[in-house]
Amino acid sequence: MLVGRGWVQGVALVMLFGFFVMGLLTYRTYSDSMPLPDTVATESGETLFTHEDITRGQEIYLARGLQQYGSIVGHGAYLGPDYTAESLRLMTENVTSQLEKERTEAITKAEKSGDTQAIVDARTTDVSKAVADMFRTNRYNEETKTLVLTDEQVKAVAAVRKHYADYFGEPTTKYGLPPNFITDSKDIEDLTHFFTWTAWASAAERPGTNYSYTNNWPSEPRVENSPTADIVVWSVLSLIALIGGTGLIFAIYGRWSRKIGWHSEESPNLRFKQSGDVGLTGSQRAVAWFVVVIAVLFLGQSLLGGAIQHYRSDLTSFFGIDLAQILPYNLARTWHLQLSLFWTAAGFLAAGLFLTPFIAGKEPKGTTTLTYLLLGAVAIVVFGSLAFEALSTFGIVGEGTWLSQQWEYLDLPRLFQFLLIVGMFFWIIIIFRSLRSRLKGEHKSNMPWLFFYTGLAIPVFYAVGMMARGDSHLTVADFWRFWVVHLWVEDFLELFSTVMVAYIFVLLGVIRERIALGIIFLDIILYSTGGVLGTMHHLYFSGTPVEHMALGAFFSALEVVPLTLLTVEAWTFLQLGSRQRATGDNPFPHRWAVMFLVAVGFWNFLGAGIFGFLVNLPIVSYYQIGTALTANHAHAAMMGVYGFLAVAMSVFALRYILPPKYWSDKAMKWAFWLQNIGLLWMCFITLLPLGIAQLHHSVSEGYVEARSLGYLTQPGNSVLEWLRLPGDLIFIAGIVPFVWMAVKGLIHFRSSKLVDEMPEHPLYEELAPEEATEGDVLITNNRTTDQ
Repeated sequence: MLVGRGWVQGVALVMLFGFFVMGLLTYRTYSDSMPLPDTVATESGETLFTHEDITRGQEIYLARGLQQYGSIVGHGAYLGPDYTAESLRLMTENVTSQLEKERTEAITKAEKSGDTQAIVDARTTDVSKAVADMFRTNRYNEETKTLVLTDEQVKAVAAVRKHYADYFGEPTTKYGLPPNFITDSKDIEDLTHFFTWTAWASAAERPGTNYSYTNNWPSEPRVENSPTADIVVWSVLSLIALIGGTGLIFAIYGRWSRKIGWHSEESPNLRFKQSGDVGLTGSQRAVAWFVVVIAVLFLGQSLLGGAIQHYRSDLTSFFGIDLAQILPYNLARTWHLQLSLFWTAAGFLAAGLFLTPFIAGKEPKGTTTLTYLLLGAVAIVVFGSLAFEALSTFGIVGEGTWLSQQWEYLDLPRLFQFLLIVGMFFWIIIIFRSLRSRLKGEHKSNMPWLFFYTGLAIPVFYAVGMMARGDSHLTVADFWRFWVVHLWVEDFLELFSTVMVAYIFVLLGVIRERIALGIIFLDIILYSTGGVLGTMHHLYFSGTPVEHMALGAFFSALEVVPLTLLTVEAWTFLQLGSRQRATGDNPFPHRWAVMFLVAVGFWNFLGAGIFGFLVNLPIVSYYQIGTALTANHAHAAMMGVYGFLAVAMSVFALRYILPPKYWSDKAMKWAFWLQNIGLLWMCFITLLPLGIAQLHHSVSEGYVEARSLGYLTQPGNSVLEWLRLPGDLIFIAGIVPFVWMAVKGLIHFRSSKLVDEMPEHPLYEELAPEEATEGDVLITNNRTTDQ
């Protein structure tokens, strides 16, 4: 055991606390979410629609990809409307018109009869107050599970149904959707039932409170929806948690800075082995195929991103082409989002496969074959899911099946979701098979076991997404899918990343395993303290009880603390490799891999930390959820952290796969700077200013107005959208040299030296001081310098 038991106990306490509370929140999610009535009836007792109709409407919403066009309770895409907020607005406007008409008729009748008191009563009737009272009054009967709508609300539902029949039945592509997208009357009815159920829950007061099931979201004065006391109080407490946590971590760092973080205590002289001198196993050479897949999917995903952005700039024409006829916005965004997950996940799979033989020291027979089988499985999942997502979007595949599209971020049909989970378990079996002999002689807290544990967590926590079915209660589905979107991505992938990066530096001899373990255990504690319960910041307005918002706000603020520490450690991290000069006979071979890792640290702080905290405060999220600020955080965090990490791992592998004469530092330099400049351009020239403007408009004019196409296409906003074009072109141009190097790696991967076993130090040699020459590395006084 290379670390003190206190580290292990600290990790155990954090995990036990986090998942114990998550268990309580799971119970509360199932027991106290916004109710889904068995029957929705009129005041006279006539059934309007049922639980089954609402659920089928939800399944149609998912299958046709509407979650990738607009949103529901704030979650989804940003071009179309939020159907919850829009339906609530349409219903209140219709009821207002009805009551205004009734008021006018009452005044006329009273004037004809000469009844002075009746005239006064009719003229003093406060219609807006009557509308608010009607929608805030909760007429749901918990015992009979029946929701009663007033006669005015029943007529309003019919008006909403007509609106969406016209909207989705539009014979042109003016909205970015295919012409005559949804025309079946039953489909429209059930979609409307789904939308209006969420609109009802967003206004009806939760029993025993003075706020709605969605914590008074959306902001809608027509039903007296405004920020609750909990939203304001927990926003303030989140800021206090951030300030206090940051001060505490800097105090700890100041006290023990020489014992934690990216430092080295020993002073070996190192000679890094060059790519032609490092032997690779068959499975490591096969990783060249994965890198090509990563690069090609990365390029395809970015091109789709450009197409999506053009819809926001010019909705009806892609430089003269009616793109929505063949690639409507919702399908393009589905593929864009899915590919972003696929190629980054493939990067983790490839990195695990490539590092394992270095860690294990040898490779069991048949591993190469298993690696190629995994590659084939990845191809089936990727291309199969993309094909069926298209068939589902165009209505060829029916809703609610294992082949129809699902929830945002888990869009891939349920069959392919299951196959992906099987594939990831197959991946961890390959890794365990190779590590088995090494694990037998290692303590359970040492790095080989941590590599296996964090790798195993990837398929385990992704499998939780299977709990979010197409027919699940909306709140329950949101709860489970954000276990994947947040807990899987922002905690367990982050931890596996830390282990991989630390292991790379151990394999390179730059730090010792004991130091690396300290880094890993510290990161597990820091990330998981906020990351586990911070998952709930996605569920402020999804119909969950208020404690989800309280805990989500408080602990998500703590997520910024370790990211702040990363900025301090970045300088030491740089000294561990990225500043090594490419001179001498034995230069540090991973300058650009490390530079991409440094970029990960930068974007972790900016994209996940600053931009994430900006949108996670409840009071900010209340007005901005589903706007460009959300997109700004998503692009900076997803691409900046996990995208660049996948690229870094691919570049690390390519450096050994590709013979030295074919390697180009210049190509990787262009890839690094163009991709980073392009991403900075996207965020600071378009997404951030547009998001701030949209937030201001939401606070001042209303959420529905801020999400409307009328607002998005205003001249000022349109200019901001067009200004995104140079950034997109720069970013895409930066992918080209990466693709070129990946293809070269595939062409020449058989040129690398093939071995079955690795030496004790596969990537470096330790030298006596008198043996060191120019280009070798001396680590001394906690600094890495050129010898």
